[in-house]
Amino acid sequence: MSDTEAARNRTEDGTTPPLLVIDNLHVSVEGQPILKGVNLSVQAGQVHALMGPNGSGKSTLSNVLLGHPSYEVTAGSVRFRGEDITSWPTDVRGKAGLFLAFQEPEAIGGVPVIQFLRQALSARRGMDLSVLEVRLMMMEWMDKLGMDPAFGERHLNEGFSGGEKKRNEILQMAMLDPDLAVLDETDSGLDVDALRAVARGVNTVREVRPELGVLVISHYQRMLDELHADVVHLLVDGVIVAQGGPELAARLEAEGYDAWR
Repeated sequence: MSDTEAARNRTEDGTTPPLLVIDNLHVSVEGQPILKGVNLSVQAGQVHALMGPNGSGKSTLSNVLLGHPSYEVTAGSVRFRGEDITSWPTDVRGKAGLFLAFQEPEAIGGVPVIQFLRQALSARRGMDLSVLEVRLMMMEWMDKLGMDPAFGERHLNEGFSGGEKKRNEILQMAMLDPDLAVLDETDSGLDVDALRAVARGVNTVREVRPELGVLVISHYQRMLDELHADVVHLLVDGVIVAQGGPELAARLEAEGYDAWR
């Protein structure tokens, strides 16, 4: 962010407003209430973790942040970089700088990784990028992330292992240069080595782009330890019932969720 943009984004008292503000968010799916008044804010450069039992609404929140049409916002709002994006369509949110790493990335046969990245990056930047430009960027990031250069010629997620799918999501995040990345259970189904590789990738991107805000949805303290989460939120039955630092994640790991149900 340039000095001019930073100055424009400061509030009247000189402070920088949160990158993301979720205010009293209520969401229903097919008439069934799922989120029942979620409040959460993320500052630029912070890593926030969202934890909670299955069915608490974690993935619902990630889908709402990216504008999934199956989720109806019945009250409250989502503000991103000071703008109300509650009614924005998914593609507009993506172009504005929101990124979602999926829990189960979809395979797209016949579409090489590099071609997918070219289309996505051209849309993000609002200009048509050449294959050569994208290839050079991709090779640079693959080197930083410790990925095999041949990876870019494979078809998107087709025949990928769980770890490869998740590392491909991190490559997309790196190249698309979002302001906020939502990682929806990126650690799901990964062994310890693959989890560490994915976490190293996220940390590498954050070293290059320290203003990146991250909201990671996870069941496991190990991922939060690897990412050095600043704030941990506990979501139970559609409401955030507790908030704290890494010590909250450690308590959840030791005691489970029963004390907050």
